[in-house]
Amino acid sequence: MKRRSLLWGLAIALSFALLTLGAGPVQAAKTIKIGGLFDITGGTGSVGTPYAEGVRDYVRYLNENGGINGKKIELLDVDYAYKIPQALAAYKKFKNAGVVAIQGWGTGDTEAMAPLVKKDHIPYMSASYSEHLTNPEVTPYNFMVGTTYADQARVALKYIAETWKDKSRKPRVAFIYNDTGFGRSPFFDVDYQGHHFPAAESYAKEVGVEIVDTLIVGLRALDATPQLLNMKKKDPDYAIVQETSVMATILKDAKKLGLRTKFFALNWAMSRKIMSLAGDAAEGCYWTNPFATWDDVHLPGVKKAREISEKYHPGKVQVVNYFQGYTAMLVMAEAIRRVEGEVTGEKIKDALENMKDFDTGGLTVPITFTKTSHKGSLGLRIYQVKGGKLVPVTDKIMVKR
Repeated sequence: MKRRSLLWGLAIALSFALLTLGAGPVQAAKTIKIGGLFDITGGTGSVGTPYAEGVRDYVRYLNENGGINGKKIELLDVDYAYKIPQALAAYKKFKNAGVVAIQGWGTGDTEAMAPLVKKDHIPYMSASYSEHLTNPEVTPYNFMVGTTYADQARVALKYIAETWKDKSRKPRVAFIYNDTGFGRSPFFDVDYQGHHFPAAESYAKEVGVEIVDTLIVGLRALDATPQLLNMKKKDPDYAIVQETSVMATILKDAKKLGLRTKFFALNWAMSRKIMSLAGDAAEGCYWTNPFATWDDVHLPGVKKAREISEKYHPGKVQVVNYFQGYTAMLVMAEAIRRVEGEVTGEKIKDALENMKDFDTGGLTVPITFTKTSHKGSLGLRIYQVKGGKLVPVTDKIMVKR
């Protein structure tokens, strides 16, 4: 009896040992799980769809070429339709699935999840370029590849001030935005988790620009005539716009009303598609753009991205938002590649914070994060619609960290 019990105990021990040993190779073969929070059907879906496609295409390309350090990426993506409750539900699923990082989207949902990713140590690279999400003292696990909205608006204001010819008065500027965290972010100071983040409205005084009006236009507005008629009374020389595809409606209605105001689109408010939708009403519109465009074929990063897009979407011409998503995944993948041993959120964070002048092949200026700033991109160009084309009118403009 004792002999049988002893043999049974040895069998159990041996089985456990074999299972334990077998877990090693299984563990090593696991994928690297990344969450993807995208807006495909919501208020920003017109720009969110190509952004998501850029992320997905780069993941697919990586996996078809051996993954990262021999491990495949498993992208767990969700269309949250630009709704914060659905974003929080998606986050819970990501966490339960064991993701080590997340590709995110909007400002409101990124704000809502910032305390969660901080607690759970999950690096979060959103498409929101709101400046108050770049301070590691406040949001230590949030990282940003695009130049911040506030920096874009400051660049626009400085350009307006420096090119203004009428010395008898200051240039008059209006702000047009949607009433969301994303819409307000470039223009108005933000107090967030005990920290104060100044924005373009306060900067205007520094450069000698007068803000004469602020207008709210919804993300899906089909008519901006009432708001523009009110703006016409203030007669601004320029209007800086934080919107997405509704920019085409704004430009067409402004032309219909005979406004003399010149428009400055921040990055999401202009693209090849939006320009096409606006038609000749887009002519002369300025654009602050931190990313390369489809036409920048001389840049190696653009050439590579175009090859990947052509492979998966033959004949498709991508808008700039595709490059935004593609670049965000490129930078995240580079950080994961630099991790030694087990891939964890803490190690990815450390790799990002030690990333200095990472060359994206010209898709952006070289990307640098530090332990004191998670602003990855400090540069952009100003473009203008000329003859139905988006033409750069400045060299790269660098901003302060």
